[in-house]
Amino acid sequence: MLTDAQKKFYEEALNTTKQEIQELEGQIQEELAKVKQKIADLQSAQKAARQMYDAACQRLGIPNDLEEESNQG
Repeated sequence: MLTDAQKKFYEEALNTTKQEIQELEGQIQEELAKVKQKIADLQSAQKAARQMYDAACQRLGIPNDLEEESNQG
């Protein structure tokens, strides 16, 4: 059986750690949103670069080797 002091200690620990968990979850969600945005930005840049590469291949009259790679993957 817990004494009143022990009960108070554990209740405070419970409340403190619950708040900490909620704050950490918020931070995790913020960082996840940043990562998702960074990935989207990189994918957009990659798409633009692939379009330029494809155009250069067409102008040179050579096959686009990156297009073959993406079809295989």
